[in-house]
Amino acid sequence: LARGIQHTAVRQAHRKYEPNFHDKYGNLVLLGGATVFTAIWGYVLTQAGIEWGLSPVGRITPKEWRE
Repeated sequence: LARGIQHTAVRQAHRKYEPNFHDKYGNLVLLGGATVFTAIWGYVLTQAGIEWGLSPVGRITPKEWRE
């Protein structure tokens, strides 16, 4: 078994290396995905009208003190 695997590895090493899809378009796909991701989240964060309650000022009211 080991000899067969070794033989296959040697045969593949001698074969001319041809670029696959990831070699050709990998960075392009990654860049495109990052662009779409950024565009969508940029829209969501700025235009969607979501109320982001980040500041507690004016929201937290002290309770009346009970003695």
